[in-house]
Amino acid sequence: MEPFIRKAPHFSLCGLNCCLCPRFNTEGKSKCPGCGGVDFAEQHPTCAVATCNRKHDGVEYCFLCGQYPCAKYETESACDSFISYRSVKENFKEAKADLAQFKKTLARRFWILQTLLSRFNDGKSKGIYCLISNDMPIEDLELVVELAEKLPQEMDIKEKAKLIKKEIEKIEIKLGVEYKLRNAKT
Repeated sequence: MEPFIRKAPHFSLCGLNCCLCPRFNTEGKSKCPGCGGVDFAEQHPTCAVATCNRKHDGVEYCFLCGQYPCAKYETESACDSFISYRSVKENFKEAKADLAQFKKTLARRFWILQTLLSRFNDGKSKGIYCLISNDMPIEDLELVVELAEKLPQEMDIKEKAKLIKKEIEKIEIKLGVEYKLRNAKT
């Protein structure tokens, strides 16, 4: 069987923003190459969406399939794995309306995440930074990174991360949301 390879592994076939996932942004054996990236088959040998894609014209994204929305997308996933599934339908809606603009916004989200991880990660913040980069409205995400970049360089990284998390909490209150992954038990 041909390996599953895609030109743009940052935005998955099934609507996930792979480049905003903790596994995409890690080093070592658990690093994921993104959807259809180098060594994808070794990381995800039984991806049901990739298998389905082969049966349905090999479209670039599921929303381009003549069968979309199929049963997979009729109900929202009740749980998340390493990345939030909450934004999949909205991702597809935005990508379908203007794929170039969606990819531009995703690239900006990825840049913000890379900034947060490289300059403000206290060793415990990767999960929340990935989650907000994926789920937070881009305008609020921009505010978080603006605040982070204004913090004094001499400030301790742990103190910076604490202040960034307080800003995230303010945005959660304003939006009436809680940024955390869902699992089947909660």
